[in-house]
This record gives sequence, structure tokens and C-alpha cells, in this order.
Amino acid sequence: MFGDWQICFQTYADLYNILPDDRYIRRAKEEMEHQMSTPQNDYWWWADGLYMVMPVMTKMNNITRNQKYLDKLYEYIQVSDSIMLDPETGLYFRDGKYVYPKHKSVNGKKDFWARGDGWVLAGLAKVLADVPANWKHRKFFEDKYVKLAEGVGNGQARAALTAVMHRMFDGMENFNEKGYLTIGFAGRQPNVADWYTNNGSLYMTSLAFMPLGLPATHPFWTDAAQPWTQVKAWNGDPFPKDHHWNDDIRTWDLF
Repeated sequence: MFGDWQICFQTYADLYNILPDDRYIRRAKEEMEHQMSTPQNDYWWWADGLYMVMPVMTKMNNITRNQKYLDKLYEYIQVSDSIMLDPETGLYFRDGKYVYPKHKSVNGKKDFWARGDGWVLAGLAKVLADVPANWKHRKFFEDKYVKLAEGVGNGQARAALTAVMHRMFDGMENFNEKGYLTIGFAGRQPNVADWYTNNGSLYMTSLAFMPLGLPATHPFWTDAAQPWTQVKAWNGDPFPKDHHWNDDIRTWDLF
């Protein structure tokens, strides 16, 4: 009962919705309902796990109409929040080992993993797309989503993601002679490989395609393109710091 293995149930649930066949969700139903029958509630103890399994719960609820999926979803995330949520910022530490002040960054500050918070945000988007509008805990998840998303504009996210995709795929240099993706950001760069990227990751590869599920009227598509942080930085333009903790660093040449 580990998120890295359970994430595939999201795909099987989607397949079931396209072509209903109990074979697609048989194992998911068996696994998830056994988990929900146990008294344990600390299954999601690391940030990425929220993306991996929260949408499994909402998708399976929509298929089975078993209210326990939503009840346990709320119960489990309460425990997750008690382990790794920073209430001041609304951001998640990677897991309990990285909670401030027990763990600090090299400059003595709170240490958030941008990737992990990105996965939580994506998981919340999937949850909100699935849960009923009148669900008693919906606002809890809406507020959490808004808090995590503060400071990132739709136009920024779309423009940055589009630029990355054009750079990676327009020239086809990121594919080998058999049509498989190579390891690298722009062409073959095998030195960036490690055991994690070499073996592939279903949840990492799925994230880039999530906007395709948004309607054409969503602000992600309709907001004007905006320069993202790196563009502002290298153009010499002012931009806010990306981290969300307060610090006492003073820029003396501004005063």
C-alpha cells in the first residue's frame, strides 16, 4: 500500500470510464478498500504521495459511489498536514525529516522542495475536478489549492511550459533513431541520468499533459502570455523572490 505503486490506478480508473470493464479497476478496488479498512491513516507521509493517491480516491469514489473514499481522503490528508504542512506559508515540506526548524536550508531558512509542492498542487487540481460541488470538505481543498498557487499566473505557467516543450520537441533531437525519448533536456545528455529518470516515472511524465484536460475557456489558455521568473531575471527586470518564507535580508542599496 504505497503511493508509487497505487498511482497507476488513476489510469485504470480513466480507462474504466472510457470503456467500463470491471477488470480495469478490480485490483484498485481490492487494494484501496483493504487500505481503508485498516485503522492506519498515515499512508501519505511525503509530499509526492498526495499527487499519487488523492486522485485515486476521488476517481474510485465516482465509479463505486462508496462515500468511504472521500471520508478517508479527508482523514488521510489531515494526518499528512500534521506531518509536513507549514501553516504559515501553506507549503509542504518534502516529508517529516525536512520540517523547520529541525531541518534548515544552508542559510538557516525553511527548506521547501518546489517539485513536491508542484505535485501536491497538481493532485489538488485533480481532486477538485472530481469531487461533488456540494461536498462538505470541498472548500478545505479549494483553500489549500489557492494558497499553494499564490504568486504563479496562468499566463506565466503556460508560456514557460510552452517554451520548454518547443525546445524539447520541435527539432526531434530528444528522440533516438527508434523514436524513443533520450535522456536530456535538449538532445542527448546522458550525464544527467540517474536511477530515477532512467527507470521512468508515470506521475512525472503525466504532469506536462494535465493542461489538456482544461476547457478552452480556462484562464490557463485565455490569459495573455507573461514572462516567467527566469525571463525576468535574465532580462534585468524586477521580480519577486520565489520562496515563500519571510527573511530579514535587507538590500542596502535600495535605502
